Amino acid sequence: MIHLQQVQQARASIAPMLSPTPLLLDHALSDRFGRRVWLKGELFQRTGSFKARGGLYWVRTASRDELSGGLGAVSAGNHALGLAWAARKAGVPVTIVMPENASQFKVTGSRELGAEVILHGDINEAWTLMHQLVEERGLTLVHPYDNERIIAGQGTVGLEILEQAPKASVIVCPVGGGGLISGIGVVTAAMRPELALIGVEPSGAASMAHAWAGGAPAPLERVDTCAKSLAAAVVGEYTYPLCLANTQALASVGEGAIRHAMKHLIYQAKLLAEPGAAVGVAALLEKAVELPPRGDIVVVITGGNMSREELEPFL
Repeated sequence: MIHLQQVQQARASIAPMLSPTPLLLDHALSDRFGRRVWLKGELFQRTGSFKARGGLYWVRTASRDELSGGLGAVSAGNHALGLAWAARKAGVPVTIVMPENASQFKVTGSRELGAEVILHGDINEAWTLMHQLVEERGLTLVHPYDNERIIAGQGTVGLEILEQAPKASVIVCPVGGGGLISGIGVVTAAMRPELALIGVEPSGAASMAHAWAGGAPAPLERVDTCAKSLAAAVVGEYTYPLCLANTQALASVGEGAIRHAMKHLIYQAKLLAEPGAAVGVAALLEKAVELPPRGDIVVVITGGNMSREELEPFL
């Protein structure tokens, strides 16, 4: 299991290259709830999402053997961007397999950062191909969420939130494969155990709820959501128990709720966040989560990587 010290070590490691992201007051939501609602702006991080944290920490702590044959990853896009950026800083080649419906914006961005990007099938087929490439090319697989170093890097978001919002009583966090919420949960459980941590998934990709219901990670038969950054078909062997231990509740939101939240972020909060980053706000707007009776609310806005064409349906 991952401990607070590992997240603190990750923060010290990545701090020279990654600055803390801002906490922004959402005035409209604060007025609606009669209490302060803060948005943790991970869309302002390098490469446009929190994923640069875990990617950089993984690369900076990698052994010579891990790096020697190049890196490989499967990603819907943000992990690809974060890892490609970190690998380029270290002068290490990286191969990314993305599903064919991946965001063209993220595909192009990853290639511009020097990654070899292969588009292949759906997310499950992409994983099958990557495992083949690991064997054929001798790549080191850098899992997008189910890796202790990745989780520790993502957990640095939690350290920042506790410093920036000392009166917070709840953190609402998007959930895909579970790396971010697992890392934040390590921090909150150790430093603020009374603080509630709530995860939110798109109903078309509720892989963590599926694992909770079944008592273990298990692949979803189908993934269908506009929140592509959260479209993990299965959660991880690390992230499942960490999330189960440190998350007080899980909620899910539908496509309509995500669209509503996107409009709120664009027109009210003035943030061009991507759909996967909007699920926490969607849960608040839909009253899909039970909040503590008092205290500040923090919602993690995980990323903002979208093209104009991807943004248009939400305008």
